[in-house]
Amino acid sequence: MTTYARPTWRVALRADLPASLVVFLVALPLCVGIAVASGVPAELGLVTGVVGGLLVGLMPGSSLQVSGPAAGMTVLVAEAVDRYGLAGLGTIVLVCGLLQIGLGLLRLGQWFRAISVAVVQGMLAGIGLLIVAGQLYVLAGASTPHSGPGKFTGLPGLAADLVASSAAQIALTVGVATLGIMTQWDALRRRVPRLRMVPGALVAVVVAAALTALLDLPVQTIQVEGLLAAMQPSLGHWRDLTDLGVLATIATFTLVASAESLFSAAAVDRMHTGPRTDFDKELVAQGAGNTVCGLVGALPMTAVIVRSSANVQAGARTKASRVLHGLWLLLFVAAVPGLIGLIPLPALAAVLIHAGVKLMPVRELPALWREHRGEAVILVVTAVAIGTTDMFTGVLVGLGLAVVKVAWETSHIRVTVHDDGSAPIEVTITGNATFLRLPTILTALNDLPADRRVRLDLRGLRHVDHACRTALDQWVETHNTQAEVPVQVIAPAETASSEAVVEGTAGGDGEAGRPTG
Repeated sequence: MTTYARPTWRVALRADLPASLVVFLVALPLCVGIAVASGVPAELGLVTGVVGGLLVGLMPGSSLQVSGPAAGMTVLVAEAVDRYGLAGLGTIVLVCGLLQIGLGLLRLGQWFRAISVAVVQGMLAGIGLLIVAGQLYVLAGASTPHSGPGKFTGLPGLAADLVASSAAQIALTVGVATLGIMTQWDALRRRVPRLRMVPGALVAVVVAAALTALLDLPVQTIQVEGLLAAMQPSLGHWRDLTDLGVLATIATFTLVASAESLFSAAAVDRMHTGPRTDFDKELVAQGAGNTVCGLVGALPMTAVIVRSSANVQAGARTKASRVLHGLWLLLFVAAVPGLIGLIPLPALAAVLIHAGVKLMPVRELPALWREHRGEAVILVVTAVAIGTTDMFTGVLVGLGLAVVKVAWETSHIRVTVHDDGSAPIEVTITGNATFLRLPTILTALNDLPADRRVRLDLRGLRHVDHACRTALDQWVETHNTQAEVPVQVIAPAETASSEAVVEGTAGGDGEAGRPTG
């Protein structure tokens, strides 16, 4: 963990300047790759990176967290662009930003931390699966299917095309070589401290671009449109907000972007001992960034753990590092935009496959399964639901499953039956009676002899929902009719505020209708 002491501006600049260069080198290939994978011009990814550095970087919230386009939003953005076009994407991002600002001002940022970690991990795992599956097509120089399930069902056909096409084999070679260089360089960086400032993704992309140009390989490269031509401001497209599909997409963007940013902030806070993140202010900062990105028609942004951790590990001390990284991105876009056009698409696909794999908790899942099996199930189901349907549906499935899990775990119920053969059958129900435990309750009650007197003790119930209360009333009425012997119900003394009261039954002294206890 990086220790913290408030530095002078000279000490801070001495640390933040090299850290900003590290973050810039990490962000550059990711900004370009995420934009291309999202189906938008590469320049738009760099614009989002610039806004994340120069605007969000200056705002209060988190000190060392770095914002920009995120791999976790790639699938969402691609779907939105496919349905509503670049102008529609701008409107979605703009409204998402305004919602984030409103949520932050209402001090609701802390509540995003209440989202089940398993759902967020499952969401990221599902996105990672879709990124990897989709970029396999780009790796082989083929067109990527639009639908999530199509990305998986089309893989056998992709393998067949790969065997028959020499161009696909060359593209695959470039991509695999890029992936190999990237992983080997990252391993080398861990052994050689001097190389830690240079990220493997940048080295691999530069080498792939150089070899593709020198050998004149028949591999597709990035199409450069120019910064002004790429941006499509969202003004004039407010009519899209009448579309329910657009509103659902906005809600999904807001949920995913906010949750990813605030979970990233919590992770970054554990890496250093400096000022902690103010989650409400950070949500406002993210909203301001997304509002500007929406206005200029750029990609949505989130706080990104890869860039943020690189910033901390490079020794950053203040916000200056993330602001300077945005400045370097701006200078790159302004000075040498043509260099982007030299990057081969399979090389970017390799970078994104590497990023997609990191989104999947492959190492953490076995331990989670051993210690918290229910959480592991939620994670896997959320990921599979996203891969087989869409992001919004998958997240809703995960959230619903998390709620059901909590309800099941909190609705502990115990039904005890004591029968000595002569006295009334003693039935005691304790815990929380919810509809999830209704089968347990009714099975025990229905197994009681119909011709015997029953003493039903409900004083141990802390909560009874409507379904259980109705079922208990019906069972008591039925038993009274069949046995012609009233059921003696002992209910909680606080009958005015408690729902654990079965009406129309006999009280503890045998007098009908007066619960005692």
